[in-house]
Formats: sequence, structure tokens, C-alpha cells
Amino acid sequence: VTCGGLCPGLNDVVQNIVYTLRDYGVPEDNILGIRYGLRGFYERDAKPITLTRAMVDGIHLKGGTMLGTSRGGANVKEIVKRIDLWGLNMVFVVGGNGGNAAANAIAEECEAQGVVCSVVGVPKSIDNDILLIDRCFGFETAVEEAQRALLAAKVEAMSARNGLGLVKLMGRQSGFIAMQASMASGVVDACLIPETPFRVDKLCALVARAFERKGHAVVCVAEGAGQDILNDGSSGTDASGNPILKDIGPFLKNEFKKHFKGDADIKYIDPTYMIRAIPTTSNDRVYCKVLGQGAVHGAFAGYTDCTVGLINTHYVYLPIPTIIQAPRKVNPKGRRWNRLLTAIDQPDLS
Repeated sequence: VTCGGLCPGLNDVVQNIVYTLRDYGVPEDNILGIRYGLRGFYERDAKPITLTRAMVDGIHLKGGTMLGTSRGGANVKEIVKRIDLWGLNMVFVVGGNGGNAAANAIAEECEAQGVVCSVVGVPKSIDNDILLIDRCFGFETAVEEAQRALLAAKVEAMSARNGLGLVKLMGRQSGFIAMQASMASGVVDACLIPETPFRVDKLCALVARAFERKGHAVVCVAEGAGQDILNDGSSGTDASGNPILKDIGPFLKNEFKKHFKGDADIKYIDPTYMIRAIPTTSNDRVYCKVLGQGAVHGAFAGYTDCTVGLINTHYVYLPIPTIIQAPRKVNPKGRRWNRLLTAIDQPDLS
């Protein structure tokens, strides 16, 4: 079952779970794909499909997920009832912090109900914000595609007098994509992430200096940046338990318009859904294969309530409760963030 938002590599993981199960000798008609996230366990209009080797052949060449996905919908008691009814003894949950939390709840409910089933997670987060994991699948692909948006913003900005390219990337609570894409592209003048506060007046002053120096500027902002500035007292969470954010992109665009009073040609780019929907790059494709195989090996070894991932270059199994305690974040005093600040000559904007 695939849960949460789209991410490059979902089909790759599904394909390799099926291939590895077949390699273990599991009959094809015993492998089920749950449709449209966890609600597919119990909603009548989303019946499970049988996953055969022929059916998953070539799906890694497409973006998205062949199973469909959704946020939330984890009625754990109903799910465990279906697991027992259908005689499932392995459940593979491909999801982020919310999906893994649901997998943890399913594993605990199975134990409480005496249902024998291995529940194994595969950590999916395009934001790369799963605790302890070196990198989540799809992250490298996302950085590659995000870089294209930044390079397009650079071309737009260079082609106008006082051109300003403003690009909003994913990153609710963690700015890994914005940081990595800014570092890789080499065209960004300011990178704003949720972990480091900034002041709008200082940001405008930085852009003004860039205009004086070279006639244009590029600003990269993660979607979770500047929420303290936008906070109007109303907040909440979505169906996956993620904080609902105010939209920083249009806000910054309007602030720049006000500050430069029409003397800046601003181009705003939000490539979020274009990035989420693409197939994986070669490195991510190999990584997905290893994770899919590892999940099945773990289940056949008898592990449950665990997830598979890369830690310090080693593939390991981790207890799910360990990785869902909090999101992984960029360390503002760490080497990676400070390498970026040095590379783009970004001053303290707080």
C-alpha cells in the first residue's frame, strides 16, 4: 500500500516488492495491491488488485503510483479486521512520517488482536525529513528536477532589467530540497528554509544589492519557510497530520512588488507537482530496488513494526517508533547549510 503525497520512486518500490516476493516463491494470486492508500483496505469502491509480475513490468518508467494514494484514512481496527479476514501475513506500507505512524499502529493492533502479520515500512519522503535515514528515495530525483526550475528562473531573471526569479520548492518542516538544489544549481542569491528565520526587509536589501551588482537575482524558498511571519493565529493539520502552511510564495512576491514599486520584473515559479510526478533518476531507481528487496527480506526474517533504510551508508532495519518521533531537519549550524551560505555569499537574514 502506498500512502501520502506522490514521490518519484513509488512504482519502483512496488515493482521490486512484487519481484522479490515472487523470488521467495509467493504465488502471484497471493500478492495484493491496496488501492488509494490505507482506506483501500475497507472502502467498497476501492477493491484490492492482484499484482502479477506481468502487471508491474515497466511501471518504474512512469511517475506516480499504479496503486493510487491518499492522505489519512487510517481506521486501524478496520484495517486489522481485513488483514485477519483476508489471511494476510505480510503488509508493506510505503509512506512518510504519517504512513509509518499508521504502520506502527497497525502492527500494535495486530499484536493486541493476536493477528500474526509482519508490518514493514519503506520510508518515503520527498522532503527527506525521515529521522536518522541518510536520504529517502525520490529525494535525489526531486533535487535534479528542482534545479531545472532554478535554472529557468535564472534565465528569466537575466533576460529582464532588475529581473527577479522566485522559486518555491517542497519542504514543510525541513529545507533539504531547497538547500541541495540551491547548492547544485549555483544560481541562487538567497535560500530560505524553515529552520532559519528571516526578515523581509533584510531579504529585500539583499535582492537590491544583487540588482546593483549584476542586474538580476534568484531567490529559492522552501514552502515551510517564514511561517512565523505569516502566522495569523489559525493553524491546523491535514489528513496525514502535517501542519497546514500559509503560502509563502505569493506573499514574498507581493512583498517584493511593494518594496521595489514596479522597478523589478518578478517571475514566480512553483514546480511542486511537476517534481512529484516524474519517474526516478538512475541512482534513485537502484536505491528503490534495494529498499523493496530489503522490505521483503525483513518480513521473511520475521521482523514486524520495522522500516528499512540507509544509515551512514549501511542498509539497516529500524523500529518504526524510533523514526516517527520527529521530522529530520537541516542543522543551521551544520556543515551542509554553511557550505551553501559560503557558496552563495548569503548573509544572516534573521
